[in-house]
Amino acid sequence: MDTDMVFIKNKYSHFIFLVFGYTIFLIFSGCTKGNEGKDQTPEKDKIVIAQTSFDKSVLFRIDTVSANIPSESAATITLDEKQVFQTMDGFGYSLTGASALNLYGMNATVRKEVLNHLFDCQNGNCVSYLRISIGASDLDEKVFSYNDLPSGQTDFDLSAFDISQDKKYLIPVLKEILTIQPDIKIMASPWSPPKWMKTNNSSVGGSLKQECYDVYSRYLLKYIQSMANEGIKIDALTLQNEPQHGGNNPSMLMSATEQAAFIKNHVGPLFKTGNITTKIVIWDHNCDQYDYPLTILRDSVAKPYIDGSAFHLYAGDISALSVVHNEFPEKNIYFTEQWTGANSSFSDDLKWHSRNLLIGATRNWAKVVLEWNLATNPAYGPYTPGGCSLCKGAITIDKDLYAYNVSYYLIAHMSKFIVPGSKRIFSSYFESSPNVAFLRPDGKTVLFIMNESSVNKPINIKSGNRSFSVNLRPASIHTLLW
Repeated sequence: MDTDMVFIKNKYSHFIFLVFGYTIFLIFSGCTKGNEGKDQTPEKDKIVIAQTSFDKSVLFRIDTVSANIPSESAATITLDEKQVFQTMDGFGYSLTGASALNLYGMNATVRKEVLNHLFDCQNGNCVSYLRISIGASDLDEKVFSYNDLPSGQTDFDLSAFDISQDKKYLIPVLKEILTIQPDIKIMASPWSPPKWMKTNNSSVGGSLKQECYDVYSRYLLKYIQSMANEGIKIDALTLQNEPQHGGNNPSMLMSATEQAAFIKNHVGPLFKTGNITTKIVIWDHNCDQYDYPLTILRDSVAKPYIDGSAFHLYAGDISALSVVHNEFPEKNIYFTEQWTGANSSFSDDLKWHSRNLLIGATRNWAKVVLEWNLATNPAYGPYTPGGCSLCKGAITIDKDLYAYNVSYYLIAHMSKFIVPGSKRIFSSYFESSPNVAFLRPDGKTVLFIMNESSVNKPINIKSGNRSFSVNLRPASIHTLLW
């Protein structure tokens, strides 16, 4: 198990967690007792910098440093607040059934500490977006839908519709998160409809029966309404997780023409008639098949119902997001899933995800960037038979012990500083210093930047009338705030 931080549960654990919480407060406040009264640098010349190194010697360390005079020998990154791109909804994870079960199984005090650290925007990381599954994903303790029936039976009236499985773990954890951050946005995605609606009567693969398009659209509507009755607003809905991958358990195949027909003839009109504000998002799969969302968006009847397109990056290039944006700039772009695996290294994952997702996806118009599973146990579970057995959570939970993994640090570097409503702005890009910049609603600027070299690197930053230099730690990622 690749772990970075573990707190041992014992008779002194309450004291340990109090000390940990106070330490985090000091770190996040950028102060320690030894620094009180010593730093006379004007506030306008201070830079907050968060750093995580590839070798884990520094893990999301936050310091306040003085801006240096620009260096004649350093490259200059120029920011332009007048060149504004997408507005961010935020950064986060998928709260899978496995995540919810592992969190729910913790002692209430420990769980509260973990959730506050993730979602509290004043003292924590301000994770502002979550993705959940409609019914089971492959990271659940079992396969289920909300309308499971004995073989051969159907229920076109949805009289047996029941979300009780979600009420065991997922809904209680979501409600606890909402008490910490009431404005968090939630996206829901189905892995499979009930088996009786599918051509192969199986949770794996198959397609939606033509005669079930109407009942399945009502199934999705009933889900949104049922969650609303629990006080949980579903902000956005994708219509099928990975619709070109039918080998997962659960899963379903859905072609672009099928998804377009489902939207324009069923889901779209149904949501419009019912005044449902949940956004309809298409695709939710890899960057190599961007013709799929383009095909649907080119359908003039389906297009008005669609908010945007969602992507993963298990195949293709992240620039596919811009291909879709450039043809339909009025439609939003979401990046909704990327796993970190049990057999990959912290260093490789930190570099690849930073370059391709945190920088690549946002530079290609994504308003949301989500890592995959929030929490797993030490055996990377639970997961369904045939589900992902090597998907590493952002947090590993073993009863009341927990450890942060690489995707925790990736999202922390963004969510802590880039709050919802921030706008991506222009920043000059160098392959040797990949970066992305944002302007926050409070007027502060954020720059996320990598130093993949093995030496300290001074970098000049020109932002408006201000120019300064900072030193970047070798082999590290950095978030700067000023």
